[in-house]
Amino acid sequence: MAGARVSDARDVVLGRIRAALGPEGDVPEVPRRYRQAGSAAGGPEMVDRFCERVAEYRATVRRVAESDAGAEVAAVCRERGTRRLAVAPGAAWHVEGVERLDGGAMAPGDLDAVDGVLTGCALAVAETGTIVLDSSPACGPRALTLVPDHHVCVVVESQIVPGVPDAVTALREAAVAGRPITMVSGPSATSDIELQRVEGVHGPRRLDVIVVTL
Repeated sequence: MAGARVSDARDVVLGRIRAALGPEGDVPEVPRRYRQAGSAAGGPEMVDRFCERVAEYRATVRRVAESDAGAEVAAVCRERGTRRLAVAPGAAWHVEGVERLDGGAMAPGDLDAVDGVLTGCALAVAETGTIVLDSSPACGPRALTLVPDHHVCVVVESQIVPGVPDAVTALREAAVAGRPITMVSGPSATSDIELQRVEGVHGPRRLDVIVVTL
């Protein structure tokens, strides 16, 4: 009986709603003008916007000429006290004053013993200040950038795309190949129940981005 009474009450409520709406309810038109990919990458304004967004995430960003990239990485390592550097297989920049280790061949447990990691990237997103790693030789295995406490990432300005739709389109090949894709927006950070910021819980607590101008 109780179930029947609930059902009857529901029918009454729904009936009143239908009567109030009338025979044909007003269905609003939903806009379908979604943003599409297609803008050119690496323009001056996009590079400026990317650098601004990266800095907002408490990461450091430096812009250097291509010939100075290796020296800038070395300077960053000196400032951070990074002496043992795991390097992605495709990161060919020469870095003086540090011990270079083959990051592509290191087990996750061994990565905990290095001071930092050096990688390139697949692309970067100007709108969000996001660096995208796709497990290619320039980026290295996913664990490479999750275990060490310091990440130095070199971004070539031509790799910077305007927004997320452009990034998704450009990452199609990596996705089809089944390569892990990691999106990095600043150093690893989270907040506890009292909104106290804690860095380094699930990734590097220090992120230095070096933007190479061509």
